[in-house]
Amino acid sequence: MTDAQPISRRRLIATASVTACALPLAACAGTSSDTAKPSGSAPGSNPPKSSGAAKGHALADVSDIPVGSSVSGKTADGKPVLISQPKAGTVVAFSAICTHMGCTVAPAGKELHCPCHGSVYDAATGKVLHGPAPRPLPPIPVKVAGKQVVQKDA
Repeated sequence: MTDAQPISRRRLIATASVTACALPLAACAGTSSDTAKPSGSAPGSNPPKSSGAAKGHALADVSDIPVGSSVSGKTADGKPVLISQPKAGTVVAFSAICTHMGCTVAPAGKELHCPCHGSVYDAATGKVLHGPAPRPLPPIPVKVAGKQVVQKDA
């Protein structure tokens, strides 16, 4: 057996403090892609393909977005996006990255919910309805081309 030296009170408190501060941050970082994965344009369907007729990246088919609701998708560079249809034929899109801690926001009818800390956004405007998110979701420029919602070229 070896003689183990007791840990000092100061070192014990310092170690516990670092661990207590690091765990919540690690938990947030790990949940952004695990908790609310974008589901594509509709359950069980393949994401829409961009056709030669529509200029830009297709995010969803308009028919897959219920009026007054939203769906998840991905931008041309693979970033999560939320596409909403507040009124028939009117579509808007927002980054699905929560402005609080970077978790992936999910569609929830007329609202968009962050599963990590409870932020709620308006699906039609991206505006924060309930914090802790400090800012609205950034808009993604889109247009309707034929039957598809297309990300406008930058």
